[in-house]
Amino acid sequence: MGKENFRSGFVSIIGKPNVGKSTLMNAMVGEKLSIITSKAQTTRHRIMGMLTSDDFQIIYSDTPGILEPEYELHKSMMKFVNESLEDADLILFVVDLMDKYENEQIIDVLNEIDTPVMLVINKSDLNEGSRLKDKTDYWELIMPDKEIIAVSALNNDNIDVLLKQVMNHIPVHPAYFPEDTLTDKPEKFFAAEIIREKIFENYKQEVPYSTEVEIESFKEEEHIIRMRAEIFVERKTQKGILIGKGGESIKKMGTEARIAMEAFFGKKVFLETFVKVEENWRKSERHLRRFGYKQ
Repeated sequence: MGKENFRSGFVSIIGKPNVGKSTLMNAMVGEKLSIITSKAQTTRHRIMGMLTSDDFQIIYSDTPGILEPEYELHKSMMKFVNESLEDADLILFVVDLMDKYENEQIIDVLNEIDTPVMLVINKSDLNEGSRLKDKTDYWELIMPDKEIIAVSALNNDNIDVLLKQVMNHIPVHPAYFPEDTLTDKPEKFFAAEIIREKIFENYKQEVPYSTEVEIESFKEEEHIIRMRAEIFVERKTQKGILIGKGGESIKKMGTEARIAMEAFFGKKVFLETFVKVEENWRKSERHLRRFGYKQ
């Protein structure tokens, strides 16, 4: 195929928290760009991942889970979702095989929007009996005339079929990004995201949701990356939990983050972590600007 027939376009992946949007984007791009944990609301930003070949470039957007905002942070997260809808050539609306969907507002929006919408039923590996057929029938009633495809992003089941269907909606257009571009985010962003992922995996209840990570220093040398990370929490008690008795908890989390970073960056990492208290940062316009949630 000649360059005159090159296809390039934007595909936004949306859905409520914990349906597997991040796992799906990572599967579609073939790289781990979005953090994945069993807890909801782990994705806070719009993260773009590019899949480029000789014939096409697809720019996927992983977005925060759709929710009713409780904090200024949530409002910023929903703004990222809305922005991703505005520039999309195709919307992948991801739902969970095991869930019922109750957000009528977003369904109304997707039924009325001019942009093509494909409904992706994720976690098909959990299918038993007629569960998948019943769920497909359910969605055909709620969102008639939409393409529906079942996948297991975790197991890569049907991802190749989904890619073929996505390609039907990608317009003829020159590439938007250089062919070696994998994402729109800098390396520091992914370092911070890896630390956040390990916080979600190691701590319970409210602590992960009250935490933000900022990479204060990122120095890349030939064989090693040296970085200093500041972890912000909202209360002194959360700082104590994060550090743990004798610093054991933060040492364990930091070690896991360092190992994951070394796999991600492909070189040794020296990581220093410091914990600071910034009361109610999730409600503060100033702090949300500082952490990149507002302009």
